[in-house]
Amino acid sequence: MFKKSITIFQFVISCSVLGILLNGCELKPKFNNVDITGSNSFSPVFELEDPSHKLRHLDDFKGKVVIVFFGYTQCPDVCPTTLTEMQGVMKLLGEQASKVQVLFITLDPERDTAELLENYVPAFDKSFLGLRPQDEKALNDVTTGYKIFFQKVPGKSPGSYSLDHTAGSYVVDKEGHLRLFVRHNLGEQTLADDLRVLIKQ
Repeated sequence: MFKKSITIFQFVISCSVLGILLNGCELKPKFNNVDITGSNSFSPVFELEDPSHKLRHLDDFKGKVVIVFFGYTQCPDVCPTTLTEMQGVMKLLGEQASKVQVLFITLDPERDTAELLENYVPAFDKSFLGLRPQDEKALNDVTTGYKIFFQKVPGKSPGSYSLDHTAGSYVVDKEGHLRLFVRHNLGEQTLADDLRVLIKQ
């Protein structure tokens, strides 16, 4: 009887040690998109205006997984395509969509007024929020922080220019840490799967 008790005790201890070892060696989550967790070359914080002219910061969205996309409302292809894709992602997430915030940051505050953003961005999903830099410094700060490339391409008239810009999006986790770079047009399901992983963390 005593021997049997020792054997059971040793088994329990062995299982406990194995559990500790497995937890200590927990594998990093595997993402479909580019994992940039821990990169020190980005600064995802910002101070930008929402359509009601209220200054918003990344910390305002703590507790949610945040998708950050840069574009402009007169963009003919990449921007509406991306926002449509985000709309599809939210549908795939179902009830979990309430734990995700999509932010559209304009690279063209000269033409993208607060009123225009208020109408354009939520047209894809009522939860989507458009943000705009209030001056040149704020625009440079946020684009530098996220390593966003953009430049004006002159049109036939001064006001008819277009913008070349980075087409991907970024995902920030619930604690405000930059986690993923999302390639343009990779697919709704792949992003939805990645977001579910971050929502659970």
